[in-house]
Order: sequence, then C-alpha cells, then structure tokens
Amino acid sequence: MPRRTATMLASTLMLIVLLCAGVFIPVPYAEMSPGPTVNTLGDHDGEPVLRIDGRKTYPTDGHLNMTTVRVTSADYRMNLVEAVYGWLAHDNKVVPHDTLYPDGKTEEQSTQENAEEFSQSQESAKVAALKELDVPVKSWVIVSTVVKDSPAEGKLHAGDVIRSVDGSVVREPADVAELVTEHKPGEDVDFTIVPAKEQAAAEKENRAPKRTEKITITTTASDDAGDERAVVGIAAGTDHTFPFTIDIELADVGGPSAGLMFALGIYDKLTPGSLTGGEFVAGTGTIDDAGKVGPIGGIEMKTVGARAKGAEYFLTPADNCAAAAADAPEGLTLIKVDTIRDALGALKDLDSGDTADLPTCTAS
Repeated sequence: MPRRTATMLASTLMLIVLLCAGVFIPVPYAEMSPGPTVNTLGDHDGEPVLRIDGRKTYPTDGHLNMTTVRVTSADYRMNLVEAVYGWLAHDNKVVPHDTLYPDGKTEEQSTQENAEEFSQSQESAKVAALKELDVPVKSWVIVSTVVKDSPAEGKLHAGDVIRSVDGSVVREPADVAELVTEHKPGEDVDFTIVPAKEQAAAEKENRAPKRTEKITITTTASDDAGDERAVVGIAAGTDHTFPFTIDIELADVGGPSAGLMFALGIYDKLTPGSLTGGEFVAGTGTIDDAGKVGPIGGIEMKTVGARAKGAEYFLTPADNCAAAAADAPEGLTLIKVDTIRDALGALKDLDSGDTADLPTCTAS
C-alpha cells in the first residue's frame, strides 16, 4: 500500500475513533441555557399568574417578566461533542456538573429544594410588596423542618410556632439557633410553642391561639466535622398571615430568583396606573421580607432570554451587574437594583420617560 494512502487511511481511522470517543464518552459537565420568560402581569397557560381576592386591584399594561434558566438534568451525562458545542455556543454555558448538583444531589432532591425555595420566594415577595404599600402583615417564627433521627423528632413538628426558647421571646428565625447554641451538647433546652394544628385552627377562625405547650429537648452535638455546637435538629423559618388572598400560579418553575418580579407584579396590581408605562421590562433577583434584592445564577442566560422575547429593560441585582454587563445583549438596558424600592423608583422613571439618570450596570 502506498505510504500516502496508508497515512490517509490511518488518519481517517483515528478521526473515526476520536469522534466515537467524543460521542460515547461522558464528561463531568452540565449545560445552562436561556429558559422561558413569563409576564407576571399576564396569563400563563390560560390562567393569571397573579390572582388577588379581597382587595381592590387595578388594570395594568406592559410587561414585568420573570426569567428562567434551563439546565440539564442531574442524571444526564453530557458527551465531549456536546460539551465542546456548548462552550462554542454564545447563548449557552457549560459548567462542572457539581456546580449544579453538588454532593451527588439527585434530580428529585434538586427539584424538591427548588420547589421549597420557589414557595418561600413567593411568600417573601408578598410581604415585601405589602410593606411598600404600608399594608400590615402578621408574621411569626415556625419550625420549618425537623431532621430525621434528631432529638427534636417526634417532639416538634413542621408548622409549630416557636414563641420562646428558655423563656426568651423569639422574634426572628436566627434567634432560635442563637439561643440553642448557648447550651452545651447534652443539656436540656425548653421550647414554648403553639402546635401547628392549633395555629391553623386559630387562623381559620380568625382568633388568637388558645393553647401553648412547653417542650423540653436534650441537645446533641452538630454532625458537621469540627463543629461542637449544641443542636436539636430543626430549621426555623417564618410564616405569615395576609389580610387578603394573593395566589401565584406558575407551574414547572423552581428556585428563588423570581421573587423581585413577583413583588413588583403584586405592587402594580394593587396600585392605580401602570408601573412600566407600557414598556417591556424583565428582570430577576431574590427578595427577602424587608425588600432586599439578592443575586442569582445564570444571569447571562436570563438577559439573552429576556431580549429574545422583546425586553428593552432588565432589572438586575446589584451583585450580578458586572457579569451581566460584560456580555449584555444589544438593545437591552440593564438597570441596577439593590432593593424593591430601587426597582420601583426606576420603573417610575421609565413611566415618566425620565431615563437619563437610570442606575445602569457597567462591566468591571
């Protein structure tokens, strides 16, 4: 066989082997890409995203779109060809698999965690919006979760209201851990609670709870390596009672990053006029009960997805501004926000047409 022919044949065989390897050998990466964007002021799958009953609402126009990111599933194993294509594609991002699913987290665990974060973001969005409107919201500290096989299992239950720990009144979830860790492992700690069923009955009947219980739990040492703090095996959270009904209907979405846009949508529906002045505004950001806006992941994909749907302005958490501005889609103005009040101020400027002094994001 002539040398030239043999070389070409060997090269061809090598190329085939490399292509096969690229297709069949998995690599430890996952992919993020722009996901759907939904107008919080409008409908989704034929149903209003925000439904408010028991309070006067007002017509709105324009868009206040929440944005999402698509990610490959925990069980999906990307091959080398897909990874290279993702690295080259402008609108996608390939990241280490453990970035999205740390510590071997399963798809089911990730979905459950995202659902819980999404639910909490809705509650915080309601609280933040109503606080801006000076509408009173009743809040209290509750047992959010109980760790299996912990000292608290069987004694405290999710939904129990924590009134005090060792006689000290509990006002914030952080108070619970602070008071428990004043003990050494093996010492007793006293909880005064309103049982979850009693609290639910009181809310239903619009009355104060009639019964409290004192629960004594023996602490144990934290399972975290090198951590000798006393724990009882619960996570504390916050529950609220609202003076009217606010329902947020949006299936197949998880995580906390829509909080800001939900809060703005609620505020817009409860106030006369339009926040956006008819403009197409999208955005993202977590929000807490005080209205503080927090950073999110996948900002580059969210701006691309928003612009593709027609957004001209994007409300961007301050801590995401530099990353978003480094590769912002053409025609999309990134507005820097740190609180819901910042966002409301920017939207009022848009409505009035006074956009010269908008706090825009810049690349670092």
